[in-house]
Amino acid sequence: MPKLFDIKCPGECKTLPEGFWSAVDVWVKKPHVVNKRLCGVKETESEDVDTEALRFLLDDPVSELSHDDVLSFLTCRDSPEQTHEKEKPWSSSVRTFIPKINCYGTNMHKEVILKDFNRQQVTFLPFEEDAEGQVCLKRGNIYQIQLLHQDCDEWFLELHVLNPDAWFSDGVAYPRLPWLSADLLPKLVRWATEYKSSEFRSTLSLLPVEKYSIMYQQLKEKYKAMVKVWPEVTDPEKFVYEDVAIATYLLVLWSEERTEKGLTDRQSFVDLGCGNGLLVHILTNEGHPGKGIDVRRRKIWDMYGPQTLLEEKAITPSESFLFPGTDWLIGNHSDELTPWIPVIAARSSYCCRYFVLPCCFFDFYGKYQRRQCKKSQYKEYIDFITEISQVSGFNTEEDCLRIPSTKRVCLVGKSRSYQVSDEAQAEHRRAHYVQSRQIASWATVQGSDIRNDRDCCHGDAEINRTPGSSWGAGFQPRDRVEVIRNCAALPRDFVDAVVLRVANVLLGMSVDDDGGMSSTNWNRGGSLSVSEVAGLLEQETLQLLKKECGGLQTLLKNNHQVFRVEGGRVYIRDWRDKKSSRADAKKKPVAPGALKTRPCWFHDHHHQGCPLQAEHCAFAHGPEDLRPSTRPLKKIKSETI
Repeated sequence: MPKLFDIKCPGECKTLPEGFWSAVDVWVKKPHVVNKRLCGVKETESEDVDTEALRFLLDDPVSELSHDDVLSFLTCRDSPEQTHEKEKPWSSSVRTFIPKINCYGTNMHKEVILKDFNRQQVTFLPFEEDAEGQVCLKRGNIYQIQLLHQDCDEWFLELHVLNPDAWFSDGVAYPRLPWLSADLLPKLVRWATEYKSSEFRSTLSLLPVEKYSIMYQQLKEKYKAMVKVWPEVTDPEKFVYEDVAIATYLLVLWSEERTEKGLTDRQSFVDLGCGNGLLVHILTNEGHPGKGIDVRRRKIWDMYGPQTLLEEKAITPSESFLFPGTDWLIGNHSDELTPWIPVIAARSSYCCRYFVLPCCFFDFYGKYQRRQCKKSQYKEYIDFITEISQVSGFNTEEDCLRIPSTKRVCLVGKSRSYQVSDEAQAEHRRAHYVQSRQIASWATVQGSDIRNDRDCCHGDAEINRTPGSSWGAGFQPRDRVEVIRNCAALPRDFVDAVVLRVANVLLGMSVDDDGGMSSTNWNRGGSLSVSEVAGLLEQETLQLLKKECGGLQTLLKNNHQVFRVEGGRVYIRDWRDKKSSRADAKKKPVAPGALKTRPCWFHDHHHQGCPLQAEHCAFAHGPEDLRPSTRPLKKIKSETI
């Protein structure tokens, strides 16, 4: 059996051999995490097979000789007698590849996956199936991954190929051999040795992946132009493609629901806390009647046209905000509304369903307070929303979306756990639960200044309510006007004083021996942790910073001309150092219209001046070097607002 490559696992690894099979499952079930040209796979249920069943799987039960080389590849270390010691030595399944872009026409590319737990090896037998069901085994691309345990507790991962000279690669279903060796095998070792079970389900577990893949590519192509005309200050690529992915998920979910229930009409929806409204726009364009509601109008709303229904309105959980004629309620990063959405859906009608994608951690009447420390905060909050959903009477399902976000676990309530005749008892349970959460959080709410401490919502509880709306009393929607709390609105004199105080202390920690203007010995100062920097400031200053998102660390990062904050420590920035400057490839280059529009702090305050010559510095060396800003008017206006 030709061994193509091997790699040694880290010493004293306690996760093997179990971790090996966990890593194999990632490659088998989710190859798209490493092969970006795949959307995923569709896998059959596994079954134990023997040699005869294997011959049948290879689709040539008559000619035994034609598959002897494959059987020898599977059992080359053992004699035939040893192979038959176990009646069914292999666990077999078949996976069908789903490429992001279909380049195979009607042909399907599949693999028979044979797991041999005794030999600690997994073998991949690729084959193609045409529209008529005729199959063709790709002998040249049969490969095997094996875990070997040698002396002194050393573990090795080996890659074996049946016939390396006949290997064919297209970069999709058939990766290149160097890629298997240099990319896949090291990742398998890392997954195997860092093995830990995930807190959440795998992505798209509730949907047919092939349908999702096809629709996502169609919608991505259809709405990609939004990236070029995005008028908001948020990152267009992230928000556009994230909403395209969420819309794809909902459209496929609803399509499957129509098929399952025999529905003909497309489902209606209301998006609560719709934000930029793009998700509403896409769902409406794709034929679903619905609307979005948000407390604050966005600039992009005017671009959608009259067919996209968006309302600027504060949402308060009450009888005024029930939706009895709506099929689905949506909560996409709906913040303070998130825990209420299952309740509102349940009270709207027995047929109302919901989809929620939790983000910020809110309870019914304020910030969510952690109850456990054994789970991550995110997992605990997902479990909390699941609990609300179940108490509200939903059969609750969890899934993980494929979006560019760390908060990508969604909850879906498609059906009820009780009969419609039991609605009165179900409502009693809901009301009791909501009331219990209100009592539990009341002391916390009373003991904290919600207006100052809440990151994502601010508002006035005293708003107009209908007589039957008492079940939402105490809820605070966010303000119509977004409050800027990233230290950008702090008085300039205040910020300058903090910057000068911190910089002087850092510079005082390292002084050049010559005390002069030597460019090679330019004083970079020392470093302090953020907590040590906080100790330099007065209590009144810290209290003011505490009201800002991120506090002191945000102020330091905002003043990136002077400071570099890395690993929780604060340094003086040396603009000669490419790693320390905007030459960093991850950051956007300085716009030409922004050059020399602000004074150079080092030229004005550093005892040795700026380490760069004036012509090489992005900031102005003196009043004569200062230029008026020529940045686009749109961005300047958004900052002043």
